[in-house]
Amino acid sequence: MTEKREYTGDYPDKTLYIPGPTEVREDVIEAMSQPMFGHRMDRMTDLYTTIVEDTKEFLGTDNDVIVLTGSGTEFMESSILNLVDNDVLVTTCGSFSERQANVAERLGKDVDTLEYEWGKAVKPEDVRERLEESDADYDAVTCVMNESSTGVRNPIEEIGDVIAEYPDTYFVVDAVSALGGDYVDIDAHGIDVLFTSVQKAFAMPPGLAVCVVSDDAYERELESESASWYGGFQRSLDYYDRKGQTHSTPAIPVMLAYRKQMKHMLEEGHDARDGRHREMAEYTREWAREHFGMFPEDGYESQTVSCIENTQGIDVAETIDAVSEEYDMVFSNGYGSQLGEQTFRIGHMGEHDRESIEALTDAIEDVAGL
Repeated sequence: MTEKREYTGDYPDKTLYIPGPTEVREDVIEAMSQPMFGHRMDRMTDLYTTIVEDTKEFLGTDNDVIVLTGSGTEFMESSILNLVDNDVLVTTCGSFSERQANVAERLGKDVDTLEYEWGKAVKPEDVRERLEESDADYDAVTCVMNESSTGVRNPIEEIGDVIAEYPDTYFVVDAVSALGGDYVDIDAHGIDVLFTSVQKAFAMPPGLAVCVVSDDAYERELESESASWYGGFQRSLDYYDRKGQTHSTPAIPVMLAYRKQMKHMLEEGHDARDGRHREMAEYTREWAREHFGMFPEDGYESQTVSCIENTQGIDVAETIDAVSEEYDMVFSNGYGSQLGEQTFRIGHMGEHDRESIEALTDAIEDVAGL
């Protein structure tokens, strides 16, 4: 049984290069320290409508946006409850896409998987073939945009174009570790539901989940015999239309931080933010290929987190500890037992830039003797 470990508050500050949570601006943290107010006050309506409409503007979407207290996993679950009566096709190529299959199975759905070896990307032509040849009448297809366990960026735009040819099948995208750092035109590619968590490329404190919902997905839930109570599209969006608030008490301080950070993101712009993340990713890949190797399939590397193959056989855990101790920087080992020492991961997302990523790679080189 786990024993209590008292939180002392006496810890050194570490710069985070993990796949989330990531670094947060000081003024965004300070925004959380405002005096508390009621979640049914006009002030809450001002706050919530601001963050919802600013998010729509940043993403360039005409679809509806929901912001709820929780992690992205909330919408991983509720999207299945809201859209799937029976059959769902889950594309899997790593830990988080496999989690989606597990969630759907726990919800009692008939789950088919289109499986790929870890490190490989989902291919649109394979999705088309499965949709054409399967006897199942799929209510939805799911895909992870950015499989952070393997550093794979799946081509969700092309996959969405395929699924759009099947109007009774809805496309659900997990964009938890990508949105805000990797541009995607949601409306142009038939994405019915796309969700994320704010502690990743949005560079906010953890605590909120964001979901973009198409009109078709909303109408689909209306026809369903059952749907999520907390993460229901109808319940959330109808309450927003009537009151401009969330249906349940939200994490108000984190929403205050959200408002502040989204203003920064709007000032930078979606295209510029995408370009900055691309520059960080390209640098990290070049560095990795010079000293190690990249784990993902060539041409499908993530723009927000690099999964680097440990071709030199360094002690990953020891290197992480040494970099943390000597440089106060934290990066990540490989995900789970399958990739723990075979890979390591660098998160280049949020408020980082190429210069800050270079500081980390210099530290790794020093500690590992590269």
